[in-house]
Amino acid sequence: MKGQLIIDLATLPDEGKQYEGDLPKEVFGLAEDDAQAVGPLSYDLWVQRFGSELLMTGKLAAPFEFTCVRTLHPFVQTIRLEEAAVSIEIEREGVIDATEALREEVLINFPVDPRCEDGDVPQKCEIDSRYLSVDKSPEDGLPTPPRAESDDRWSALDILKDLKDKT
Repeated sequence: MKGQLIIDLATLPDEGKQYEGDLPKEVFGLAEDDAQAVGPLSYDLWVQRFGSELLMTGKLAAPFEFTCVRTLHPFVQTIRLEEAAVSIEIEREGVIDATEALREEVLINFPVDPRCEDGDVPQKCEIDSRYLSVDKSPEDGLPTPPRAESDDRWSALDILKDLKDKT
């Protein structure tokens, strides 16, 4: 069965067994507007049974293309788990598909705010300076950011604010 990590409990030795390989990037099945896998999920795991639990420990790695939260540029970052520990409860004897458990372990380790400076090939990660002065006071000496179009409807509210400040 290509594309899955299948563990047969009947042939798993009591002392455990080493499993190595790659799962295709399609196992992640992420939406188009999310980060996308750009390579396989590689695993090097020691698998051992402890009563009604299957414990997998070892290394997991998968490269993803993220969008930088600062620059909005795409970049590749490999999620590496050097000391992964994944536990699966054994509900019945036979074979266990551990693919989903490995997938989830990688996905929960996604960066919260991906930045291109943390990518496999770090890039300069700076916000365009013209967007930094949006909320700054004029005393800071920063230039006023460009505005796409002027909307005079908002100036009526500014007049009301000015009137309130005078009272």
